[in-house]
Amino acid sequence: MWILVNGLAFALYLLAAFIGRPQVAQARVTPLSPSRRQLATLAMLLAWIAHAGTFALVLEGRHEADFGFAPALSLTFWLVAAVYWVESLYYPLQGLRSWICLLAAISLALTWFFPPFRVAMPGAGIAFSLHWALGIAAYGLFGAAVLHGVMLWSAERALHQRRPGLAGLGPALPLLTLEKLTFRLAALGFVMLSAALVFAVLFSARLFGKPFEFNHQTVFGVASWLLFAVLLLGRKVLGWRGRRALRWLFSGSALLLLSYVGSRFVLQVILHR
Repeated sequence: MWILVNGLAFALYLLAAFIGRPQVAQARVTPLSPSRRQLATLAMLLAWIAHAGTFALVLEGRHEADFGFAPALSLTFWLVAAVYWVESLYYPLQGLRSWICLLAAISLALTWFFPPFRVAMPGAGIAFSLHWALGIAAYGLFGAAVLHGVMLWSAERALHQRRPGLAGLGPALPLLTLEKLTFRLAALGFVMLSAALVFAVLFSARLFGKPFEFNHQTVFGVASWLLFAVLLLGRKVLGWRGRRALRWLFSGSALLLLSYVGSRFVLQVILHR
């Protein structure tokens, strides 16, 4: 049952990506027709619902929980897709949304090829589940913020060099609106990440008798939290904007990616543990 629902979501994401792909001619992006845009929006919604069904089957006990890097990546893109589907109803993001559908489809395909990874430990309790769920939510929000940041970086660069931005991202949003959306998502992600770290302390103290296990996952997680804290403080107090703020956002997001998905990838794929 799970593989059928997963396959349906995969096919619908590919359909949404194909229908919603931007038409680029002579470095210019042609807007989609209203009917095609609506069809792509519907296809992405159906894909997202089917994708949610794969998680529902796990919660119902009809498929064993997998905490590997591929399911974590899949859940992250599910959250990113939700953000961009809603935003695309109000802002011209259809081109970027098509790329997100393609990446979500790839993340689903990865869950077919890598063996399951079980990390839930006896005695961890609800704190571990909340830590994992909030951590993945932070991944999704920061992933969406990074994609906004790439659009912002491209728009600023195009403005300074008087040339078109990245092809395929659709009509540009006003820079101030794009910047506000980018760092609003980053702030929400920071809240989720902070809560995830709090629950990590709780279940670590319960299982191991100490608040932190000193390992690469902890180091990368705390380092990313510090970078995001500096970023938000710098924007609030020092008024950081533009490329300086984006460098902090991209650096923190890279460390956060290494803290769980990266570490699980190394363990599963490279070390085969």
